Amino acid sequence: MKKSLFLAALVLVSAGCFAQKNPLVKKAKSYMMASENADFTAARATITEAIETAPTVETYYWAGMIGYQEVSQENYKQMMGQTFDQAKAGRAVEESYQYWIKADELAQVPVLNKKGVEVPTDPKMRANVSKKMLEYYKNQELVKYGIYLNEKRDYEGAYRAFKLHVDLPNLVMMSDPKLQKEMPRDTTYEQYKYYAAIFAVQSGLHAEAIELLNEMKDGEYEAISVNQFLYQEYVAVKDTANFLVTLQNAVARFPQEPWFLQNLINYYIYSGQEQVAVDYLAKAIEREPNVAQYHHIKGNLDESLGNYDAALKDFDEALRCDPTLADAMAGKGRVYYNQAVKLNEAAAFINDNKEYKKAMAEMKEVFRKALPFFEKALEMNPEDRQYMMILKGLYYRFLSEPGMEAKYNAIVAELEK
Repeated sequence: MKKSLFLAALVLVSAGCFAQKNPLVKKAKSYMMASENADFTAARATITEAIETAPTVETYYWAGMIGYQEVSQENYKQMMGQTFDQAKAGRAVEESYQYWIKADELAQVPVLNKKGVEVPTDPKMRANVSKKMLEYYKNQELVKYGIYLNEKRDYEGAYRAFKLHVDLPNLVMMSDPKLQKEMPRDTTYEQYKYYAAIFAVQSGLHAEAIELLNEMKDGEYEAISVNQFLYQEYVAVKDTANFLVTLQNAVARFPQEPWFLQNLINYYIYSGQEQVAVDYLAKAIEREPNVAQYHHIKGNLDESLGNYDAALKDFDEALRCDPTLADAMAGKGRVYYNQAVKLNEAAAFINDNKEYKKAMAEMKEVFRKALPFFEKALEMNPEDRQYMMILKGLYYRFLSEPGMEAKYNAIVAELEK
């Protein structure tokens, strides 16, 4: 049997026996199942005419079968090591998907039987279409197409393909318990829903992204990333109320993840609600007293408000919770460093030479207090170039003192690597 005949036979067997009342449907079938070369272009043109003249269950079903037949042909080529056209196969899947949705919709329209009782127009159609849809789902036809579109950087197309795939188990026609057993909402399913959401984000489809992310935000799959993306999407559409709720819920759910708390605190600060920020942090610390990042963030906030003694205590608490937290160690150094900078700025307005020298000496000692904390922070995180740059400046200030020139040259050499 020739390959084309083999494919045609597959379709005829799987399609079942429908009475072809519309001659255009019969003509379209002859094009798509030609023994030598199927003409899908002619089949589509003919079935489009059939739908225009008689939009029935039969015409929509066979309209979907054209795409199904084309997908089967492309998959057969791939199996035989021939040139496989993923774009063509993917478009055909999407096409047949939509036609079958319509066919099922029409098949469920109630009509009166001989006894005057309302029954579906074609009760067998749902079973036939759902089997085809299940085949698409299990073969991951739309997933393969979505991956292809992503590689082509067609993110909106990739979103559409993945969304159709994850929506398929939720279709009314797929609600039969036997079908549901074959479509578990497992980790793979959640992964594909996550991809659909990311592609929506990349496409600027904010409403679509928000809908998907909201469905996932309370789940376990990539929970932190999902909530981060959800917050960012609400920011993009300027929905302050919802991005605040998202941040607040995430802070409570992920106490060890500082990203959410930092963004929440930043919002309160930039909206002129510094005290709200402090109060929120205090409550978070009361609830989770051993989360180092909470104390670290509070230290940054206290420092920005000029509460230097409180900031130093905050950073000490952060180090108590996590002795390896280099940023907290650097935070202590920064408190002294920034105070010294302010002393230097104030000294510029002193006219009395004696008072000026006194102020400069005081400033130098405050810079000296910052030095060991940055040195310790660099020991804890030797790759941090920001610490190196600050230390370079501090060593230069004390260049005339014993040992400082060697430290200065060493840090310069490290920065030049």
